[in-house]
Amino acid sequence: MSEPEGKKTGVAHLFAAGSYSYAGFWRVVKESAFRHEMLFFLGGLILFVSFSATMAEFLVLTIIFLMVFAVEALNTAIEEVIDRVSPEVSQTGKHAKDLGSFAVFCTLSAATLYIAYVVIL
Repeated sequence: MSEPEGKKTGVAHLFAAGSYSYAGFWRVVKESAFRHEMLFFLGGLILFVSFSATMAEFLVLTIIFLMVFAVEALNTAIEEVIDRVSPEVSQTGKHAKDLGSFAVFCTLSAATLYIAYVVIL
């Protein structure tokens, strides 16, 4: 079975995937929520430095915030698709957006709890 016309394979696919990720990063940077989350991460890093956190604690903080950023990107994607497919206000669209927002809230809560754990103990 042959590949569809224009479909990249091998190393070309890796470079194409990288360019899509780069474009996705610049798209999510336009979101104020993402920029606030980046500031939250920076604040967490500064707090960890001031409390002499271990390298392992920095690593866990970074992993948690990478998850926050990923969920925020997915939430933004959900909002983009809903706005494109259903520009009128609908309960289904509202529910999809609310669920995406809740997912972001959960990851931010995990980050907050972890920061508090490291700083308090």
